Amino acid sequence: MPGATSAAPDPPRLPERVEDVLDVVEAIPPGRVLTYGDVGELLGDRGPRFVGNVLRRFGSGSPWWRVLRADGSAAPGLAAVAVEHWRVEGVALRRDDADPVAVRVDLARARWEGP
Repeated sequence: MPGATSAAPDPPRLPERVEDVLDVVEAIPPGRVLTYGDVGELLGDRGPRFVGNVLRRFGSGSPWWRVLRADGSAAPGLAAVAVEHWRVEGVALRRDDADPVAVRVDLARARWEGP
């Protein structure tokens, strides 16, 4: 229409609490990690599955490799890439006693205490 201006559409909004999860993940310093449960506890009302789902769906642009399973391992299918990131960042690693080839994060040394 003549005289009408077309405003850019608003960017899509992330579901409630997704930005909170991503903000916590972004705050984890290089060389440090949290578990999915740790992130949920920092938020106060979210569990590890919620955090994992957020990262799976929306976390590709975040340092997702800094969020681990409770045993110090990466999410299934992501281990090879995560281990590369951990080594570059100097994350304390250990080998799994049950599987000498598997690499896990030494949570006692690498866990971040939070903001």
